Amino acid sequence: MSQERQLQLVTSVMISAGFEVSEKFTLRPRSFDLIARNNGTLLVIKVVIHIDSVSEEAAFDLDVIAQHLGGVPLIVGERAREAELERGAVYVRYGIYAISVATLYDYFVEKIPPLVYASPGGLYVNINGDVIRELRERQNMSLGDLGHILGVSRRTISKYESGMGTTLEVAIRIEEYFNTGVVESIDIVRREPAEPGHEGQKRKVGPGVPIEFLEQLGMQLHMLRGAPFQALLTFDKHTIMTGYGPAQKVIKRAALISNLSKIAKKHAMCIITDYHHEKKIGRTLLIGEDRLHHIRDSSELLDLIGDVGFDPYNSDS
Repeated sequence: MSQERQLQLVTSVMISAGFEVSEKFTLRPRSFDLIARNNGTLLVIKVVIHIDSVSEEAAFDLDVIAQHLGGVPLIVGERAREAELERGAVYVRYGIYAISVATLYDYFVEKIPPLVYASPGGLYVNINGDVIRELRERQNMSLGDLGHILGVSRRTISKYESGMGTTLEVAIRIEEYFNTGVVESIDIVRREPAEPGHEGQKRKVGPGVPIEFLEQLGMQLHMLRGAPFQALLTFDKHTIMTGYGPAQKVIKRAALISNLSKIAKKHAMCIITDYHHEKKIGRTLLIGEDRLHHIRDSSELLDLIGDVGFDPYNSDS
């Protein structure tokens, strides 16, 4: 299957599940392919054929974008190494969940969560350790007794009861022996805490980007490599999708950034190096770099950008 077809299928699945989906864009390389929102759930999705093709840098961008948009990063692919992704299984690429289109459909349309995750050595499941301990103690079994029945050590049983996952085969034996379910489903949209130090990573800021001035206004600029916007500007509880560069380059992206900001319910701005005024394209504020230097504070900038909920194309929104 081509990547274009894969993207079409992902878009169809999200729309079928009731999500509002961002417009297609052709920028390459890109750290994500679409943003989708349904009520309080926001997904930042990267669509690939081989999930191994997602580089660490692309995964970092995907994660940073999702964090600052208040969403969840997700990779949807077809293959891992030489094998197709298993339906109902979750894979992990640099800390980000990766699933097949079929698993995406099952989860969001059919409301069937995956049970299995892939890890070196095979497929595994999460089991409820508290339930296993309760079942074992109810039958007056020692750790060793249960370990003997399952063919594992007492120490392994102790780890199961402390929350360690196990193979699918062992989980089946546990459920057959106790005649009850102990396997826990995987919540794809649950946001895992960032790894220590991950949030603090910084990229070198490209030449000419007015980061020092923006920081004087109490803002932080998070530089990106493969997004339609070059940075995410954050301060207080606000996030601004920010493009930067000459008018010929930036204006072409302004409408797309406007659409993305509408889906994500965030602000949008393009800083133009060879422009001296300000105007709007959709929801995106176009502002000259010189004009930006006359902004007194972040509140004035927000007033220029306007209400995040305002849609100039729909007076009812």
